[in-house]
Amino acid sequence: MKTFGLLGKNISYSFSRTYFSKKFKKENIDAEYLNFDLQNINQFRDVIKETPNLQGLNVTIPYKEEIINFLDDLAPEAEEIGAVNTIKINGNKLIGYNTDYIGFSESIKPLLKPHHKKALILGTGGASKAIAYAFKKMGIAYKFVSRTSGELKLSYQDLSQEIVNDHNIIINTTPVGTFPNVEKYPKFPIEHLTNKHLVYDLIYNPETTQLLALAKEQGAKIKNGLEMLELQAESAWRIWNK
Repeated sequence: MKTFGLLGKNISYSFSRTYFSKKFKKENIDAEYLNFDLQNINQFRDVIKETPNLQGLNVTIPYKEEIINFLDDLAPEAEEIGAVNTIKINGNKLIGYNTDYIGFSESIKPLLKPHHKKALILGTGGASKAIAYAFKKMGIAYKFVSRTSGELKLSYQDLSQEIVNDHNIIINTTPVGTFPNVEKYPKFPIEHLTNKHLVYDLIYNPETTQLLALAKEQGAKIKNGLEMLELQAESAWRIWNK
């Protein structure tokens, strides 16, 4: 039996294990999918050593960037993004890929209108880098938003009505608002949103985050991250089997 799995921290809620377990059952695939819940990335070596017939791994928060130091090679897009969410195990060789940008691109494209030319990306972690790479490929200008401003990023305090009006795609890549803290949302000035805005939250649990609910009240188009996760999972599956 082939083994696949997810690397992360505090991942009992994980989408991936449920998704792949259902897929394997439905498609009669002789494989299992395990959660490798690591409190420290250095435990990764034990996972590789102690898991027989391990073929591939997904990687989630907070290890998408840290994992790179443990890999033998990176696909070009993973190298450019600087984050890995998929690992193919080829004999003794560990190769890192990024399928987040594929899932995001394919899920947002149907929602884009001609006026969607600039984006604000909330957060600066591994997922935000994949979103930025996707926008670069699509020709959409973007700025990062973080708690503090810097050379290439705005702070939440910087988000004036003029800036929000000028950037009518808003992407939340932070974990703020994830179950069980469903009443929380990033410190974004919701009142500046309009019906010209598209607000996309990578969170999928809850289905409608507080950010999305408030954005909808302002007339914005909204989408959660579930389809992105499904598409990136299928892309990872193709990589493991090629």
